[in-house]
Amino acid sequence: MHRLMPGLTLGPMWWRAALLACLVWPGAAARADAVPSRVVSLNVCTDQLAMLVARPGQLHSVSYLARDAGMSAMAGKAAAYEINHGLAEEIFLMKPDLVLTGAYSTHTTVALLRRLGFRVEEFQPETSFDAVRANLARMGDLLGNPGRATALIAGMDAEIAALKAAGTPRLRTALSFANGYTAGGGTLASEVVRHAGLENIAETAGMTGIARLPLELLILSHPDLIAVGRAGVEGPALAEENFAHPAHRALAAATAEASLENRLTVCGGPFTLEAARVLQDAARRTRSAAP
Repeated sequence: MHRLMPGLTLGPMWWRAALLACLVWPGAAARADAVPSRVVSLNVCTDQLAMLVARPGQLHSVSYLARDAGMSAMAGKAAAYEINHGLAEEIFLMKPDLVLTGAYSTHTTVALLRRLGFRVEEFQPETSFDAVRANLARMGDLLGNPGRATALIAGMDAEIAALKAAGTPRLRTALSFANGYTAGGGTLASEVVRHAGLENIAETAGMTGIARLPLELLILSHPDLIAVGRAGVEGPALAEENFAHPAHRALAAATAEASLENRLTVCGGPFTLEAARVLQDAARRTRSAAP
């Protein structure tokens, strides 16, 4: 094992990548104002933003999570790109002129890539549609394709206006995710509920961020609609055992339910509005079925 900086221990492959950088390819960094031609993304959210905005042939690699149908709304499109696992040595060998990543992922890889001279741009996670707009616009600027980003944002705004004009009944809605979690204020999922014209009981109760929703509180809140977050993949999962609890099943049997695939709200993008449409359709069915 080797140490390139205090507290950072690298295995043999990392050491070879660093040695190659010193001996073979000095000055790897691209100019900040240059339009990149070989882009690599390390984060499932930047993967999808880049796939939406990049010109043909510009995006070289996306993270392996981009092909995970439970995490990525663009899993099918991701099959067209080489995948990576966020390792510095594999990114080095791809020789990108721009690396994209999330602010809370692959910190060690990002630190090493920057030391090797690569241009790395980090994106904050989207917690609102304003943040989605901002990240799309920034991605358009970074990839030299602002017109594409502007068109995507305009399309989103048109869909949001259509959702608002639909006049959905303002049903009290409970977001119920795996392991008993919910989404309160300051989350993209809560923004989805609001844009669907519904009321998020977690936000009304003063919850913020991703938080535990005790089953007792869920039952006592008497929601009009339960939006159950599903992984979107086949097979049982221990994390979803809360949905099998007798009390949860009894509540679900007596309450309207919508299935909300996690892939639509893990990251923000135009596809996130599909989640709002799902909730809005469920709310209309619920109201029309009411005696």
